[in-house]
Amino acid sequence: MTPAHSLSSALKAPAARSSARDVGVGALLREWRSARRLSQLDLALDAGVSARHLSYLETGKSHASREMIARLADALEMPLRERNALLVAAGFAPMYPETALATPELAQIRRAIEFVLKQQEPYPAFLLNRHWDVVMANQAAVRVNRFVMDGRPNRHSNMIRQIFDPEDLRPAVANWEEIAGELIRHLHNAVAAAPSDTVARNLLAEALAYPGVPAHWRRRQFDTAPSPLLPTILRHGDSELRFFSTITTFGTPRDITLDELHVECCFPMDEATAQLCRELAAQDAAVPASA
Repeated sequence: MTPAHSLSSALKAPAARSSARDVGVGALLREWRSARRLSQLDLALDAGVSARHLSYLETGKSHASREMIARLADALEMPLRERNALLVAAGFAPMYPETALATPELAQIRRAIEFVLKQQEPYPAFLLNRHWDVVMANQAAVRVNRFVMDGRPNRHSNMIRQIFDPEDLRPAVANWEEIAGELIRHLHNAVAAAPSDTVARNLLAEALAYPGVPAHWRRRQFDTAPSPLLPTILRHGDSELRFFSTITTFGTPRDITLDELHVECCFPMDEATAQLCRELAAQDAAVPASA
C-alpha cells in the first residue's frame, strides 16, 4: 500500500502577509482562470464579486480574505490540494489535511475500498491516485495481468507508464492507440485543470516521449474517433479479454488523499471475457497456498 504524497514545501511556507504574497495569489488566480477559460467578468459573476475587485486581487492591489479565497476556489472548482496552495499564498494556514491511507484515521475508508475491490472479483479493479499510480489492486487484476504478460511482473506501478512502455503491458493491449490516445487526452486535461501540477506535466512529457507516439498527440486538441464507450482489449495468444470501466470517487471529501483517489472497476463486455476471468479465478483457487 503506497502512502499518500506529503504536502509540498509550498504548503509549509510561512503565512506572513506581504505584497509578494498577494502577487502570488494573483498569479495563481490568473493561471486557474486561464485554465478554466474564464474571463475576469465570468469568474467575478460566478464568485459573486465585482470584476474590479477581482482585478485588484489579481494585480495585488487588494488583499484576499479567507472567505474570498474560498469563494473563488469554489467558482474555479479547484481540487483540495490547490485550494491549500491558494490559502498559503494568501497568508493563511492550509485548510485541508492530507492523511496517509495506511493511518488509523482512515481505517474505515480503507476497509470500504478493500470491500469494493473484493466485490469486483473475478474482474479487475484498481485504486488509483490523481497521477495514475496503482495504490491497490484486487487479485483479479493480478491474475489478468499475469495471464496477458506470461507471468512477467509490471515494470512500473504507474498505469500510464504500464500502457506506454513497450516493455510493460503495452504489447498486450490490442487497441493500444485508442487507449493511449484517451489517456493522453486525460493527461492534457489534467495539466490544463491543475497548471501547478508539475508531476502531471512531467508524466505527460514522459508519455509523449515513448516510441510510436503520434506527433499530433502533443497538442491538447488532437483528433480521435468518437466512441460512446471505449473498451480495453487485452490479448494473449488466441485469447482476448474485453473490458469497460467505471470510476468511483469519494463524495464530498475533506481530505486531500481522499479527494485524489478513485476506484476503477473493469467489467466484461462479452461472455467470453467473463468466462476466462472465472477460469483464471478457479485456477488460482486450485493452487495450494504454500505453492
